[in-house]
Amino acid sequence: MAAVDLKTRLGENLRRCRKRAGLSQEELSFRASLHRTAVGQLERAERIARADTLVKLAGALCVPPGELLDGIVWRRAFAQEGQFEAVAEEGMDASAGS
Repeated sequence: MAAVDLKTRLGENLRRCRKRAGLSQEELSFRASLHRTAVGQLERAERIARADTLVKLAGALCVPPGELLDGIVWRRAFAQEGQFEAVAEEGMDASAGS
């Protein structure tokens, strides 16, 4: 499995879902009760969303929260507990964006 940057994949998924819903970044941020710059920062992989932010965005987009994590699977990366890495799913190009 190829390594994938979590922030990048999340940003790609968020952008895809937002465009499919026909929303601007500003409208999505309003519906999700987020600052107007937050959506753009997430889409550009400049920051990573907390769990509550993912749930707010998913609710505003009318998608399950897991859809914002499409293409990401978790596997244990290190011997130390709590350490993981994000990897692309089998057969999915790590750089593919929709």
